[in-house]
Amino acid sequence: MRKIDILLEEYGQSHQNATNKLIHWFCVPAIFFSIVGLVFSVPVGPLPELLPFLENFANWATIILVLVLIYYVSLSGPLTLGMLFFSALCLALVNFLDLIFPGFLWIISLGVFLIAWIVQFYGHKIEGKKPSFLKDIQFLMIGPAWLMHFIYKKWGFSY
Repeated sequence: MRKIDILLEEYGQSHQNATNKLIHWFCVPAIFFSIVGLVFSVPVGPLPELLPFLENFANWATIILVLVLIYYVSLSGPLTLGMLFFSALCLALVNFLDLIFPGFLWIISLGVFLIAWIVQFYGHKIEGKKPSFLKDIQFLMIGPAWLMHFIYKKWGFSY
């Protein structure tokens, strides 16, 4: 059995309740997005000079997302493509919000982050099981992949 299959199965063990699953469909992407927004809000400092090939994309969120995608590549190439698309969508939305509400992205992101985590913990209270990441921190990265694998299954793609 592939490592990704083992991780998805183990993650799924604490996500059996229909309400908790539904909560995760909203909150996991919201948390991912909010983290992108929080990291995007960190001043870029010398990044543009150090990484001129990134041009306007020289920000900490882009750098962190590249590292996240490298982790996903180690698990599944096809899932990485889905996560690349979702990551790009998050970056685009974060950039848009930063343009529309300059200086407020971190507040928006922090609000989304806190609300989504509160709702996630409520979902796990309903489930009656602790969040998987309390057992192994890598499950924070598996949550988005777990949702993506359901999308792949629905569309008939292998992951």
